[in-house]
Amino acid sequence: MVKEKYFYYLYLINALINIINFVPRVLIEHRFEGALMSILISVAIGTTLLVTFTKLIGHFPGEGLPELVHGCFPRMLGIPLLTVFALLWYESGAITLVSFVDITLRYISPDVSPLIALIVFLLLVTLSSRLRTESILYALETTIILNVPLVAYMLIKSLVNPHFSWDAVMQVITHLWTAPNYSSIAGATFIFTGYVNLAIFNRAFQSLKPRQLWMIPISGLLILLITLLVPIGYHGTIGVEDQVFTWFSTADSIRSEFFLVERVLFIFYFTYLSLSLVTAVIHWHIALEIVKTFALKKKTKGSKAASNQDWWILAPMVIATIGMGYFFDQERLGIFGQWFLNVRLIGEMLLIATMLVVYLRRKKRA
Repeated sequence: MVKEKYFYYLYLINALINIINFVPRVLIEHRFEGALMSILISVAIGTTLLVTFTKLIGHFPGEGLPELVHGCFPRMLGIPLLTVFALLWYESGAITLVSFVDITLRYISPDVSPLIALIVFLLLVTLSSRLRTESILYALETTIILNVPLVAYMLIKSLVNPHFSWDAVMQVITHLWTAPNYSSIAGATFIFTGYVNLAIFNRAFQSLKPRQLWMIPISGLLILLITLLVPIGYHGTIGVEDQVFTWFSTADSIRSEFFLVERVLFIFYFTYLSLSLVTAVIHWHIALEIVKTFALKKKTKGSKAASNQDWWILAPMVIATIGMGYFFDQERLGIFGQWFLNVRLIGEMLLIATMLVVYLRRKKRA
C-alpha cells in the first residue's frame, strides 16, 4: 500500500501536462470570449468534482472501479459502462502520444519518420503500462521529483524575461467579465482531471483521506492563469493565435545564458517528454486493467497466459493509435482534441454518478 502523497502526484502530473496539449489552444481561442471567467468557474467545478469523487472512492480502500461496478450493477449495464470509461482513458493516452509525435517533428527533429517516432513511444508506453500499479506510482514519484524543479525554473524564467509584455496580459484581463461557453469551461477543468485515475490506483491505497485539499484550487488557478497569460505576454494578443503549440513556441523564445543548455526549448521538450510518456502509461494502464476485468478469462497470476492476455488488449490500442497518427493532420487533431475535452467532462460526471450509486447501494446493504 502507498502513502497519500501519491494522490497529489496524480493530480500534479495532469495539471502540468495540460500546458502542452489542447487546453492552451482552447483558452487562447476564447481569450476575448470568456476564457478568464471560464478559469474561475472551472476552479469551482473541478475542485467540487475532485473532492466529491475522492470522498466517495475513499470509502472503498483497496478496491478499483471494475470491482465496484461488477459488485453493484448487472452485467448488461456494467460492461457497457466500463467500456465507455476504458475508451476515454485510452483516447487520453493516445492523443498525448500523437500530439507529442507532432511536437517532436515540428520542433526537434523534422527529418525523423513520424511512424518511427510513434512506434518508439508506443513501445515504451505498452511495456510500462503492464507493470504493477504500485510500480507505476513509484515511477510517477521519481518523474515528478526530477521534473517539477525544471518546470518551476522555466516558468520563473519566462515571467522575469524583459521581452514579456504585461500590456498584452492586461488587455486580456479587461475581458474578465465576458461570459464563457461550454468548450472553454470543459478545457479549463481538464487540469483537475488527475483524480479520476484513482478509479484503478485506489487499489494501492489502504486509506485515502488527503489533507490540505485547499492547495488544489489555489495551485489550479495559478497554473491555468500561467497557461493562458504567459504565451500572450510573449506573442501578443493577436500573434498568439498563429502558434500551434503555444508553449513550445514560448519556450523557444527564452534563453538561459548561464544554464547547461542555452535554449530553454530543449529543456522544455525533454521535461515534457518524460511527463507525457508517464501520463500515457498511467492512462493506458487504467484502460488495460478495466478491460481485463470483463474481456478475457481469468488466469493464474504471473502466468505466461496472463501476460499474453495483456498483449491481446494492447494490440488493438496500438493499431488504433498508429491509425490516428496517419489519419490526423494538425487540423483534425485539434478538432478531435476539442471534442475529447468536451466529452471528457461529461464522462467525469458519469463516473462520479456511478460512484455515488455504488456508495448508496453499499450503504444500503450494510
